[in-house]
Amino acid sequence: MSRADATVVAADAATDATGVHTAVATPQSPLPVGLAAESARTWEAVSHVPPVPDELRPPQGASVTERVRALHRRHLLRERRAQEFVADTMNSRKGLPIADNRSVVRFMRGLLSQSRMLVIAVVAANALAATAGLLVPRLLGDLVDSTVADVQAGRVDAAMAGANSAALVVAGLVVLQSAFTLAAKISSAVLGQGVLATAREYVVRAILRLPLSRVESAGSGDLVTRVTRDVGTMSESVRWALPEAIVASITVALTLVAMISNSVVLSAPSIVLMALALVQVRRYLKRASKGYLTEGGTYSRINTTLTETVEGARTVEALGLARHRLQRGDDDIAVSGQAERYTMTLRNLLFAVMDVAFSTPRVLVLLLGSIGYAQGWASLGQITTAILYTEALWGPFDMLVSTVDRVQVGIASTTRLLGIATVPADRQAGDDVPVGSELVGSDLRYAYRADHDVLHGIDLDLTTGERLAVVGPSGSGKSTLGRLLSGIHGPRTGSVTVGGVELTSLPLDTLRTEVALVTQEHHVFIGSVRDNVVLAREGSSDEAVRAALKAVDALDWVERLPEGLDTKLGSGHHELTPGRAQQIALARLILADPHTIVLDEATSLIDPRTARHLEGSMNALLTGRTVVAIAHRLHTAHDADRIAVVIDGRIAELGSHEELVARQGEYAALWHAWTS
Repeated sequence: MSRADATVVAADAATDATGVHTAVATPQSPLPVGLAAESARTWEAVSHVPPVPDELRPPQGASVTERVRALHRRHLLRERRAQEFVADTMNSRKGLPIADNRSVVRFMRGLLSQSRMLVIAVVAANALAATAGLLVPRLLGDLVDSTVADVQAGRVDAAMAGANSAALVVAGLVVLQSAFTLAAKISSAVLGQGVLATAREYVVRAILRLPLSRVESAGSGDLVTRVTRDVGTMSESVRWALPEAIVASITVALTLVAMISNSVVLSAPSIVLMALALVQVRRYLKRASKGYLTEGGTYSRINTTLTETVEGARTVEALGLARHRLQRGDDDIAVSGQAERYTMTLRNLLFAVMDVAFSTPRVLVLLLGSIGYAQGWASLGQITTAILYTEALWGPFDMLVSTVDRVQVGIASTTRLLGIATVPADRQAGDDVPVGSELVGSDLRYAYRADHDVLHGIDLDLTTGERLAVVGPSGSGKSTLGRLLSGIHGPRTGSVTVGGVELTSLPLDTLRTEVALVTQEHHVFIGSVRDNVVLAREGSSDEAVRAALKAVDALDWVERLPEGLDTKLGSGHHELTPGRAQQIALARLILADPHTIVLDEATSLIDPRTARHLEGSMNALLTGRTVVAIAHRLHTAHDADRIAVVIDGRIAELGSHEELVARQGEYAALWHAWTS
């Protein structure tokens, strides 16, 4: 019977974000019934804390007054949760931190200072455009007063001539304003794109400097969210919100000056209501940053859970954990929904105040103007100008508030991105230079969690040119040992030295010329085949690239590509199979030419026949180098000089293939199982 035929679909009860139970069809675990049941009991025994407390759920059957009070309590609770999240994230020693607002201000000030002339051009062009636009209402107000005076005096021809002259001046001002606006838009676009490019380069450099241990503790979901959603949000803020905020600020400031110069009394309603609106804006700004940071954190949590579930799909199926993973995803979405409700409430409160402040000044200006005209202290021209300035003021002010909201989102994302740069280095480079190429590990212990060592006092002394195979069951610590021997991680206790110098004290560019690690993960970057290979040693000739490709049996298929070494690889271009992508990674290793190589199941993604042929073809090239091969295919161990059998974080056996088979111990059992 096939596996598909043996699959039995069972309906599990899952709870969605609203607490409603729904039937979810999940495949039954392929494990024996007893073992599957034990796995389920293990997960169900873990106490499940509700992701959304009952206090955040709306009351049922309550009165309007009680519902309003409950809404206020929920808002305060969401605010406290956002504050706690930001505090925990900023003080956390695990995962990726976030930067403070001062860091964002310094960062943006530094970016803008690099384009000082462009900033001046943006400010000047927008100021001139705003000034040209603000002259029109004043001109129309003067025209109203002069026309009324001429008509009352019977000078109709003079009134018509004045109107014609004013029309020409207005047309000239409109053309002038259009020209200045075009210059402002162009300079704003150039400024935004330049600042964005510099910011992205900074973020990429910060990401590339991240210690791998910190990336692993953070999880891929958080980093992916930061380099996708947060980069996109920051891009929008830099390209659009930041220039628009500059434009709106200049326009609002100049409009206020023009309003006051026209009539202090008629400008009072707009100024007073704007000041009251700014109180709510300030309240919003004080809380919004934490709300948006919390939103970003929940998106990272959703991505992390989804990534883990997809990557571990086979394990989820084998252990019957589908219902638990679905519940985890529902919980993450529920938490994210609460974070978004908080920021949505902040925006609703802000825009409600803005709508009142936007509509009321029109009425008040007309009311004051009619009183002033009746009492003789305001002319029709002043009233006309005041109304036009009121309209001209609240448009840019509304735009300023809207862009401030977008800037807040951008600041939150920038804070998360800058947090990457605050991660401290996991090593301090020294000045010592290795003497020789002997790799020695002494009393190696390592823990991913406090008080939970996965390696327990391992000692290894490798001679130059030796080939050591590291074998053992999954989870025994083989890959962790490989990362210590290649200098990726520093040991909790003990040391790993090359030529008498601690690996983690070597600068990274020097370290990779001494020891290199190749894992089963492969990466193909957008660029030509040549570009992908010479990453290891820039400036290498085509002959060196071809020699490296030939050493890993990749030259034949590369030469059959449409453009050979110039063929574009990566997303949107020629796609490589996992095996060929791994061959490119191995070619980089060969071009880097380190004296010690750590292969962590480097050929696991290649079919066994190709892998066997590939490993055989590399033998000649690897002669004279120290090779540590962490392998799950025991034929690799058979060809090694020595074999280290790692069991539960300890070296249980160490010796040649013949010696270990003769001992009839752990390795012999593995070998017999492999060859039977």
